Order: sequence, then C-alpha cells, then structure tokens
Amino acid sequence: MSLITGNKGEWSEIYTLFKILSDKCLYPGDESLNRIESLIYPIVQVLRTESSGSYEYSIDQDLVVVTSNQNELIRIPVVEFQTKAIQLLEKIQSERGTFSSPEIEAFMKKIHCVSLKAQSTSKTDITIVIHDERTNQKPTLGFSIKSQIGSPSTLLNAGKSTNFQYKIVGKCLSEQEVKNINDISGRSKIKERVKAVQESSCMFDFVKVNHEVFSDNLVLIDTALPQILASMVLKFYSANLSRTADLLASVEDDNILGFNTANGHPFYTYKIKRLCTDAALGMTPAKVWGGDYDATGGYLIVKSDGDIVCYHIYEKSQFENYLINNTKFETASSSRYDFGKIYSEAGSLFMNLNLQIRFVK
Repeated sequence: MSLITGNKGEWSEIYTLFKILSDKCLYPGDESLNRIESLIYPIVQVLRTESSGSYEYSIDQDLVVVTSNQNELIRIPVVEFQTKAIQLLEKIQSERGTFSSPEIEAFMKKIHCVSLKAQSTSKTDITIVIHDERTNQKPTLGFSIKSQIGSPSTLLNAGKSTNFQYKIVGKCLSEQEVKNINDISGRSKIKERVKAVQESSCMFDFVKVNHEVFSDNLVLIDTALPQILASMVLKFYSANLSRTADLLASVEDDNILGFNTANGHPFYTYKIKRLCTDAALGMTPAKVWGGDYDATGGYLIVKSDGDIVCYHIYEKSQFENYLINNTKFETASSSRYDFGKIYSEAGSLFMNLNLQIRFVK
C-alpha cells in the first residue's frame, strides 16, 4: 500500500487536528498573531468526515474518545496527541516539497484518520464544537486552516475572472510605442509597462471588472468596491506598494470617490474589510456569491513555530484587522491570465491588470 504524501500545507491540517486536541482549547489571536490569553474557547468535539465515514473526537479529561455513529471506537491519552503533534511539526518544518511520514500515518490510522484533508466542498477545513463560556452555548463551527509553515496561502486567488480593464487616455500612442511597451520583459515587466505608459503622458481610466460574476459579487458586497479595488490594483502596479494596509491607506488619502471624510468615517477601510472577510469565508471570484459563509467559525492560523491561534467570526474586529494587516497584493502569471499588455478595441487602447491577494509571513 502506498504511503500518504502531501505538502506542508496539507500536513498542517493533520498537525492542527493533533495540536488542538492536545491543547483541548483554542486561543484567539490579535491582529499581530499573538495569543489573547484572556479569551479561551474550550473544545468539546472535533468532527471529521473521511471516505470511510464520519468521526467525532471528544475530550474526556485526559483522554480523546473517538466515536462514529455514537459507537465508541477507541480512547487515547491526550499526551499521545501532544507527542505526535511535536513529531509532525518537526517533520513539516524540515521537509521540502511533498513528503510522507510512516510513523504519523500509523497513528492516523489508529484514530481512523485515513487522509490528509477531510472531505469538504467548501472553505471549511476542520469542524469544531466549542464551548463559548460567555453565552454558555456549544456552537458547531467550520474553520479554514492557513499554515505559515511553507509558502503563504492566498486570500483571493487570481484568474482571468480577476482582471480589471483600464482605458489608456491622454496622448495617442503610436503602433511602435505600443509595440515597444508590450516588448518590455523581465521579472517586473507588468509594472515597467504601466510605468512606461504613464511616462508617455498617458493615464489609466478604469472601465470595468472583466468577469461579470466577479463584478456582481463585488457590487453585492458594496456598490463602490469595483472602483476602490481598481484604484488599489492600479496603485500596486504603478507605485512601490504591495501590502493591503498600505494600498488601502493610499487610496483613502486620495479619496477617489469624494466621500465626506470630515467626520472621520473610514469609508474605504470598512468596504475593503468586508471584501476580505467575504473572500476569507466563502466568496470566490468566478462563482455567484449569495453572502452565505462556508467557514462559519473563521480561521485557524498555524504559525511557523507551531502555535495555533484562531480568528473567530464572533471577534469580528480582530478578524478583519488580521486580514488587512497580514495580506498583500501580488502579480500572478500574466501569460496564464491574459493581462499586462496594451491592446486595441473599437479604436481605443486598453490594458488589463490582475488582482491576487496573498497572506504574508
């Protein structure tokens, strides 16, 4: 039988299962990924669906009880989960690419865990029943797992659906000038092309979000989002800014939509926080978004040192601040997603620029 193999992010899901069962609770994080020690969410159960069935991992003092269809299968000391979590963390930190771990896989089979990723069609990676001591309720919450061990994950994935169309206005560029700009190559070619257009006494006027579904998703969240995001995307490609918080601050200073800021209302920040939260918990660009969250709990962040903090949707402000302060815009593949070149349409010149948002370490 072949061994289970996976990358750092995939193995991090199993590490999360081991770690939170050994901790027996979740700790919320602040906007800088530090634990908020004064808030604790005791874990009642972890629910996991495998190809072989559904399983519940319950905490009973110093034991983890594994059941399926209300039938108890095995009782395992919490300390075993702690030991295996430490072993797996060391393995994840030391390996590169995809790898296997026969010892960890043997323990997984012992607890009826046969795959790295629980079966799910949504953004939920792990389902946890917590005890909310403030309300004395036990909600069942779906969390998305984001691992900082290895390559940072994306908040909003790029695609042709995330292209923004801009019309080039001002000076009329000649065919040779267009060719010279499109021929610019190198690692920063898109930013260099945008710079060359602007240095030719031209400007970029936002026209539309190319993909109708993504455009409508943005309008559903907030009618001003297409214009605000288009401004942030253009700034990313034309200024030395990439972090979401910095791009947002710059757009807010420009006040491109002419909001009344005399009373201190954070118009731009509020709207981008809504976008980030919706992207984190359910919205994807090319699929019609109805406003329902898939990950009903929030995020579990596996830090590079193995600590895990949660961003609970109940703690909305901390979750939003985490998303804004720990993400950046980045350039995806221009050849794959068809952006970054000047093209002619109905006698006018245009360029598409692409949006992708990734977490930072």
